[in-house]
Amino acid sequence: MTSATTITTALEPVHRERLMRLAREISFDAGARLFEEGHRADRFWIVRTGTVALDLHVPGRRPAVVETLGHGELVGWSWHFPPHVWHLGAEAMSPVRAWEFDAEEVLAMCAADAEFGRAIAVWVGRVVAQRLHSSRVRLLDLYAPYGSGSLA
Repeated sequence: MTSATTITTALEPVHRERLMRLAREISFDAGARLFEEGHRADRFWIVRTGTVALDLHVPGRRPAVVETLGHGELVGWSWHFPPHVWHLGAEAMSPVRAWEFDAEEVLAMCAADAEFGRAIAVWVGRVVAQRLHSSRVRLLDLYAPYGSGSLA
């Protein structure tokens, strides 16, 4: 993930501080599932310590890891877009400490304050774009005849 999408650099301090007022500290043991693909997306997390793998359900096989997230990164963006259903699954690869956010609370704050809402939307949009790019590169590595090469 690029620094432009981590919480410490993606949001202006005033918006970051406002968002962090809603944070709840939580921890996950290694191997814990944070969410499952296709289930209701009603919360999200920012990783404090540890590693979270995003994965994709593959029938008859183990889930395929598409990206690994660490300190300062957003885990989950599906809460921001209707129909609010997870597009991927997520698993703690190591013990994880994170800040957890209730999506309805954050969305209500976004609706009440257009400037805050725009800042959150731009941040989440950057995360989605970065994850799409990462998934594309991973697919090219796996299936293209010459790997991903340079995407100049």
